[in-house]
Amino acid sequence: MDAVATRRVPLSAVIITFNEADRIADCIASLAFCDDVVVVDSHSTDATAQIAHDLGARVLLRPFDGFRSQKQFAVEQARHDWVLCLDADERISQELAAAIATARDAGFDAAGYRFARLSQYFGKFLRRGNAYPDRVLRLFDRRRGGWRGTREVHEAASVDGPVRTLHGDLIHYPYRSLEQQLAKTQRYARMMAEHDHARGKRATVAKLVLSPAWRFWRGYVLRLGFLDGWHGLVYAYVRANYVRQKTIMLWMLQNGQPVTTPER
Repeated sequence: MDAVATRRVPLSAVIITFNEADRIADCIASLAFCDDVVVVDSHSTDATAQIAHDLGARVLLRPFDGFRSQKQFAVEQARHDWVLCLDADERISQELAAAIATARDAGFDAAGYRFARLSQYFGKFLRRGNAYPDRVLRLFDRRRGGWRGTREVHEAASVDGPVRTLHGDLIHYPYRSLEQQLAKTQRYARMMAEHDHARGKRATVAKLVLSPAWRFWRGYVLRLGFLDGWHGLVYAYVRANYVRQKTIMLWMLQNGQPVTTPER
């Protein structure tokens, strides 16, 4: 056996899923270099769990109680301390896989590694604006960090120690349709508004008017999102509208108004 292989740090990959039968196979295939793949499924009603099992992943069923909580649970189920975290709509590119292999062969000389995320948006990869490089920390030593904190949406991993950046992209296929994107951003806006409200943050008229405009201007103009054509325009507008929705919902909550329909 190759001397490098005998001392290579073992690596687990973890994925959280819900109704991802059309995407989970490609995600798992991109993780062929990992020693262990764990899928934590929120009781999908499609074939997600079966497909993952058939591809050799360890599948665990757990009710969904928040993105951060679900991801941290998945990390804790990994067989190895070095963990690579993905969503089902993400894939490791060949360049990124090579960069991870190089860092792994060197013994992982940091507490964690971040890399750029490249999103495909209705047939075009967005390489400018607020969409890219969108660097995310997804590879880390769980003994030194994980999915910490209390925020269950727009969650982020953190570690105690140095973080290095790897070359290569995490390929992201975030939306199946515009309808799905609009529904998803509205749900995230509500969750963030509730999170901010619980922590005493307040919306103001200035934030309501200026924050969406700034988000659009920053992404579409300052970060050259217009160079991505109509895809960049639609993306920038929808993201600005997310900020508007979040601020409106926070405004309603702080004035004692519900943002969801009460259950009968």
